[in-house]
Amino acid sequence: MDKNDSKKVVAITRPLNRVSEAVNIVESEGAIPLVVPTLELCLLNTPSLKKLMTDASDLDWLIFTSATSIDSIFNFYPDFLDNLNSKCKIAVIGHKTAEVAIKNQLPVDIIPEDYTAEGLLECFSTMDMSGLNVGIPRTFSARKILPNELKNMGANVLLAESYKSVIPEDTGKIEVLISKILNDEVDAITFTSPLTVKNLFAVASDSDKVKLASKMSSSVLTVCIGPITYKILDDFNVDCIYPNTYTVKDMMELLFQKL
Repeated sequence: MDKNDSKKVVAITRPLNRVSEAVNIVESEGAIPLVVPTLELCLLNTPSLKKLMTDASDLDWLIFTSATSIDSIFNFYPDFLDNLNSKCKIAVIGHKTAEVAIKNQLPVDIIPEDYTAEGLLECFSTMDMSGLNVGIPRTFSARKILPNELKNMGANVLLAESYKSVIPEDTGKIEVLISKILNDEVDAITFTSPLTVKNLFAVASDSDKVKLASKMSSSVLTVCIGPITYKILDDFNVDCIYPNTYTVKDMMELLFQKL
């Protein structure tokens, strides 16, 4: 598809099982979605997750920063709710994760206004966390600010690796995406996490990295979900924009406002 054709081409880099919302919005706007996941999510039943499940009856808080952690728990521990402390409260980082939690009969007590670790910490800063047991199942590649600051508040943090994010084993589609960007065949590209950015540049050849960043700053509209991903794009010298509310819906609305 050439950029001179009437329909705009929008690249979507998030994991394949998370693309439906973005694809639907792109198609509803009369554009063409180019789905090229730059990462895959692998559910893990690690020793640390097993330990968290063993200690579930002692938890005061359970924090989900991604719906993938909920998927992982109920995939490996379908009877998890039977073992969870009935007084345990649930915090999630955004409304999509909240939807998955509620679907799995986990009542949500906290959704921060700012869908970041900092937003969650702002909520907890008004509470006495001393001596409370806080479980955080997540990928170990995530930023350390959430568990570290909760420990500084006096909480006993039980960190568990519930999934990992990896570059797709077959990078062929990512290589094609890079080629399309360099050949002006993509109008816009979206990123929903730091690793979607890092993996794209990891696949690009050294000779293409600078050209790729230049194209993504000029002829391609680069849009990301929020400030954490923005920072990574900035590190790669890519000019991009992000919405005031850090959701896929808001990201896509901003994209079509600017495209």
